[in-house]
Amino acid sequence: MSVLVVTGTNTEIGKTVVTAAVAAAALAQGRTVAVLKPAQTGVAPGEPGDVAEVTRLAGPVTGSELARYPDPLAPDVAARRAALPTVGPKDVAAEAERLAATHDLVLVEGAGGLLVRFDEEGGTLADAARLLAAPVLVVTQPGLGTLNTTQLTAEALRARGLVCPGVVIGRWPAAPDLAVRCNVADLPKDAGAPLLGAVPDQAGALPPEEFRAAAPGWLAPVLGGGWDAAAFTAHHAR
Repeated sequence: MSVLVVTGTNTEIGKTVVTAAVAAAALAQGRTVAVLKPAQTGVAPGEPGDVAEVTRLAGPVTGSELARYPDPLAPDVAARRAALPTVGPKDVAAEAERLAATHDLVLVEGAGGLLVRFDEEGGTLADAARLLAAPVLVVTQPGLGTLNTTQLTAEALRARGLVCPGVVIGRWPAAPDLAVRCNVADLPKDAGAPLLGAVPDQAGALPPEEFRAAAPGWLAPVLGGGWDAAAFTAHHAR
């Protein structure tokens, strides 16, 4: 895959850190990587955004940010409040294709969930993925409520003819409770797609060198790592 879209079942679930882990694993394989953030919200001009965080953790990636809005809101609302132009799916697809021409892997990290609106016409990350014919990786949280939001996201992808290669758990806790352990076994069934990784909670607080060394161990081979879903599930789903 030359372009991989990364979405989440909600906000604040570790999507940026998962994107950084995928980028780090690809870089460790000698691949060139670009990271595209179509709309960065909740960050003032001059402040580091999600692309900067991915670069800090993963290493030398090419970063691109199409728009930035100061309010931490959905991109279309944030743009309207700031009286700034919106970014549409065609803009996202065009930039991803431009980056794909010179990079082995382009990661497109959305804002919030799959159907968050980018523009006044209701364009979403799903629309951009459809224009690109790109697979969509789903990042989800491990605890209560995740089965419903993961299944809803997966159904929305299938309804649009989009391929989901799998699900990655963000913010995997150091001491998983009963619900978290049970969800490990159930997530692939509800998503209709395999579990492709589990990134520890607070992974983004690791020193960059430690993050880069550890990242492949959090991800399945299809994402450039060596993580074993069957062993992980057998260990925790007891």
